[in-house]
Amino acid sequence: MNKSLFSCTTVLALAATFSASATWAQPGQKFPVIPLTVGMHVIKAEVVATEAERQQGLMFRESMAQNEGMIFLFGAPAGVCMWMKNTLIPLSVAFIDDDGKIVNIENMKPQSLESHCAKKPVRYALEMNEGWFRQKNIKPGSTIDGLPKGR
Repeated sequence: MNKSLFSCTTVLALAATFSASATWAQPGQKFPVIPLTVGMHVIKAEVVATEAERQQGLMFRESMAQNEGMIFLFGAPAGVCMWMKNTLIPLSVAFIDDDGKIVNIENMKPQSLESHCAKKPVRYALEMNEGWFRQKNIKPGSTIDGLPKGR
């Protein structure tokens, strides 16, 4: 009887753990938001820092407000490529180095598996609505302020 109780308790505990840890992966779920600035422009950026969060990204979202975006944290400079699997809105991505400088900006089409890559190792990628950087005259070499450090 003890063994059966232990097994049942263990199964329930595991189910609760998996259920709680899977809540971040709900389609369209929002992540914590931080303010970023580039020049006089303020961005409300959702932060994704873990591998699972980065994989989820903006998948299944149907829209994003004008000055909202998503900042991907990679922990250390790395060769980074982005794609648009299950992403419904057109986006522009700025690849950003360790000092906050934009290395390159790429436009990405919805639901495409085409890779868009940083031209050198970067620590961050910032996704915004397609054309946002162009409309604000933000180009490679511009600096993004407020990026989280030390992750």
